[in-house]
Amino acid sequence: MGVASVRTAHQSSQSSKAAASGWIGSALEYYDFFIYATAASLVFPQIFFPSENPTAAIVASLATYGVGYVARPIGAFVLGHWGDTHGRKTVLILCMFLMGISTMGVGLLPTYQQVGVLAPVLLVILRLIQGFAVAGEISGASSMVLEHAPFGRRGFYASFALQGVQAGQILAAAVFLPIAAYMPSEAFTSWGWRVPFLLSFFVIVAGYIIRREVEETPAFAKEDEEGKIPTAPIIQAFKTSWRDMLRVVCMALMNVIPVVATIFGAAYAVQPAYGIGFQKDVYLWIPVLGNIAAVLVIPLVGTLSDKIGRRPPIIVGALCSGLLAFFYLYAISIKDVPLAVVVSILMWGIVYQGYNAVFPSFYPELFQTRSRVSAMAISQNTGTTITALLPALFATVAPPGSTNIPLTVGAITFSITAIAAVAAGSARETYRLPVRDLGNPGAVPMAKPDYERLRAASVDGAAPA
Repeated sequence: MGVASVRTAHQSSQSSKAAASGWIGSALEYYDFFIYATAASLVFPQIFFPSENPTAAIVASLATYGVGYVARPIGAFVLGHWGDTHGRKTVLILCMFLMGISTMGVGLLPTYQQVGVLAPVLLVILRLIQGFAVAGEISGASSMVLEHAPFGRRGFYASFALQGVQAGQILAAAVFLPIAAYMPSEAFTSWGWRVPFLLSFFVIVAGYIIRREVEETPAFAKEDEEGKIPTAPIIQAFKTSWRDMLRVVCMALMNVIPVVATIFGAAYAVQPAYGIGFQKDVYLWIPVLGNIAAVLVIPLVGTLSDKIGRRPPIIVGALCSGLLAFFYLYAISIKDVPLAVVVSILMWGIVYQGYNAVFPSFYPELFQTRSRVSAMAISQNTGTTITALLPALFATVAPPGSTNIPLTVGAITFSITAIAAVAAGSARETYRLPVRDLGNPGAVPMAKPDYERLRAASVDGAAPA
């Protein structure tokens, strides 16, 4: 085997390892993040926020979910800087340890009945650490996978980071499902909810074993070798890329769809104050089935974005999933479980993936290598922080006993997805740019025939990254 063949084989191996690292790391970390989200809807109002006013308890519990997002911009600044100055690999290992340890801590917390107000205070502190850690995960993983991926297949490879996120959510709900279904309600509220949090011990072990096998990316290694690693990547990001950062903030508002599907939707369907009366174990199947569909659809959409570009799937996915939010909430309001399941799969599992499968390649492609993690982390987490305040807003403008809840919450949701679609439409297309030209507004995309030829070669394993 010649030197070129060995090099190509090694690059292919690293591309696959990076994609696997992004997939498993994201799955494990978002398992942690979403078991909290599930518990915040199902049991935390009673355990940490007892109140004679059920609306106040629901709002307080969902607000702690939002607190995790408030910490994300801080984590984005710190971890984004770390990823651009110390490398993608080191920041991803750090994120994993912070996330796993803080999640285990939630499973060990005393309740309000045991220690009073100290319980929700400790919960908020651990939630802040969770949010801080997860801020660096998607931007770091997306950058690492993108920079290892072969040319013409960045959309496909980068999509695995988000497929891992959906798989983590499936695992989170799958852990809760048997507990909620077969454990007596009193035992579930007393200690059963703690089990998924304590299982995060395995997150730390498995994640470290996988991520240590991935080398630093060629793009970052070249910057380091040439002495081009910036001392202040955040300042450089704002100087050179503030327009694209603003676009990413607006596109990241698409996080409103999973917020509606899993957070407000869960509270609306399950909490007694709303009077819908879905059983907890029945409702938990809705995000599970939606995410199973997403896991199947994501790599297909990622591949599609390598063929037709990043913007079309994002725009279509944003507008259509926003419209479907009306029908999803309506299905819950009329207590139609089969219809709610079908619309959930269509809205979240299929249509929303037009955005969700593509942003892990599109966002980092908008920025230069030297400030890529910082720019993406700061802008994406700013957008998701805004949407994380929505569950409490929804519970406030559409409280238990109010009318037209699907119309009110649906209208807010669609307005937000329309903003994301406009932002995507105003951005430049990136899928035919080589890695060295990414982040350069004046870069000329490769001619379509040349791109298709190189892409076909990379599919056959003959093209370098």
